[in-house]
Amino acid sequence: MSSFTVRHDWSRSEIEALFALPMNDLLFRAHSIHREVFDPNEVQVSRLLSIKTGACPEDCKYCPQSARYDTGLEKERLLEIEKVLTEAKAARDAGATRFCMGAAWRNPHERDMPYLTDMVKEVKALGLETCMTLGMLSAHQASQLAEAGLDYYNHNLDTSPEYYGDIITTRTYQDRLDTLSNVRAAGMKVCSGGIVGMGEQATDRAGLLQQLANLEQHPDSVPINMLVKVAGTPLDSLEDLDPLEFVRTIAVARILMPLSRVRLSAGREKMSDELQAMCFFAGANSIFYGCKLLTTANPEESDDMSLFRRLGLKPEQGKAALVEEDAAVLAKASRGAADKQEKDAGQALFYDATR
Repeated sequence: MSSFTVRHDWSRSEIEALFALPMNDLLFRAHSIHREVFDPNEVQVSRLLSIKTGACPEDCKYCPQSARYDTGLEKERLLEIEKVLTEAKAARDAGATRFCMGAAWRNPHERDMPYLTDMVKEVKALGLETCMTLGMLSAHQASQLAEAGLDYYNHNLDTSPEYYGDIITTRTYQDRLDTLSNVRAAGMKVCSGGIVGMGEQATDRAGLLQQLANLEQHPDSVPINMLVKVAGTPLDSLEDLDPLEFVRTIAVARILMPLSRVRLSAGREKMSDELQAMCFFAGANSIFYGCKLLTTANPEESDDMSLFRRLGLKPEQGKAALVEEDAAVLAKASRGAADKQEKDAGQALFYDATR
């Protein structure tokens, strides 16, 4: 018998009560559920690539890719498929089991769809799970990507419905929910979460998780991002969120969505090893892997593997996972990836799936 029930009817007061629990009680409850569903010492590893960077018409206040803010980011066109495949192979060889591709669009144009579906087919042929984040999708576009074999589609809700208008005005909350509905109807898995530390109140963090947990089907993957403050964006001078509030958000997400993978996403580069360890204990079991998420830093692969070894964690062994336990092999793979990044300096690399 399971010690939990998968629910889709959480009230705001119930979720706020979870946030208010003493930390030890909250962590015990979240970790107990996590152990019941998942291997508590296994972490799914994904890699992200920006296939089209910058010049986005949206006004998301956290995003350096918005054309409305001067962040010094140079826009780049859609990458050639061969470049995407080179990065996908490197990701696979470094141990990633899922390859995520993102474009800074409000929504993809119909003229781009054949190119995108070919990209999905080629990456999937490498044995990797595939994920894309391209902005809003129509029902027809979602069906095209599903027919090409896309496994996951990322589209974050970002924050609570009440706070959303303070962060974004160029698309509505319902627009985001409609895209998630189109993705589900097409048969793809949903990757959807949000960002904390954007000046929201605790009740907004509860509101974000309420929206996700009360979807007809929980997201398969729930990325929880810590705001990365980029100079030139409207949120660049906010005070940092209390790290323990971030841990609480991870733990409550695990309790509300027990069968979902909860992913440590943007902001990990600024997190201490101790904070990440608490997040893994609280129920996080997925990370973005690689030295860069879009224009923001992310821990080096070697740093992640070192932390994994110290914590006794292991990467999920998917069909394309080639990570070996031998530290020398891991270090060699990391050095090879770093050498390639230097050689391809200037090329857009990893994409923060918060678009």
